[in-house]
Amino acid sequence: MPGRSTSSSGSTGFISFSGVESALSSLKNFQSCISSGMDTAYSVALGLVETQTEVSSEYSMDKAMVEFAMMDRELNHYLKAVQSTINHVKERPEKIPDLKLLVEKKFLALQNKNSDADFQNNEKFAQFKQQLKELKKQYGLQADREADGTEGVDEDMIVTQSQTNFICPITQLEMKKPVKNKVCGHTYEEEAIVRMIESKHKRKKKACCPKIGCSHTDVSLSDLIQDEVLRRAIESHKKKRRQSD
Repeated sequence: MPGRSTSSSGSTGFISFSGVESALSSLKNFQSCISSGMDTAYSVALGLVETQTEVSSEYSMDKAMVEFAMMDRELNHYLKAVQSTINHVKERPEKIPDLKLLVEKKFLALQNKNSDADFQNNEKFAQFKQQLKELKKQYGLQADREADGTEGVDEDMIVTQSQTNFICPITQLEMKKPVKNKVCGHTYEEEAIVRMIESKHKRKKKACCPKIGCSHTDVSLSDLIQDEVLRRAIESHKKKRRQSD
């Protein structure tokens, strides 16, 4: 076996995993390609809803997201299987098994645990489903109101309520790049919330959600995700406002 040396007594000498670890690094880079593909499908799907393109086109983007999520899951399982095998050998260098068979065994064990629920753990996929649902709700406002028994509510009041959500609780200005807090659901201008969190952390303090009345007292950068639906809603509102001026 390459990289393995054995003395005449049969004891194992040394095995190098530098080549394997280099290959793993390349595979991890491929994950960024999957991530970029998901971003593209996500953006196209939202655009299709905005332009109210036929449902089949939107469905194809949904299928593309599922395919990307499946590739991401499979790649993660393979990376875990290889890393687990490396750790196994490093812990027991005196007895090296057939590495290929061990990787396959560990990989299949992970694959056998696959379920549709796994996709909810894929942040990009879960975000795609949630924001697509929110955007559809915006464009199907009339149907939603009738279903809720609210047909007769002043439309101007609804617009005013929506506009309130465009305002950042930190800057008190209309947002340009809104990000949503995954924990409490509130949105902020990205630059403002990042600056606030970093400032608090430099002083060894926790950053509380700036939305009045929110109980989330430890906001971190990892809690923030891009709110593409809100960004598009703000852009749409700006366009209508310019047209009416």
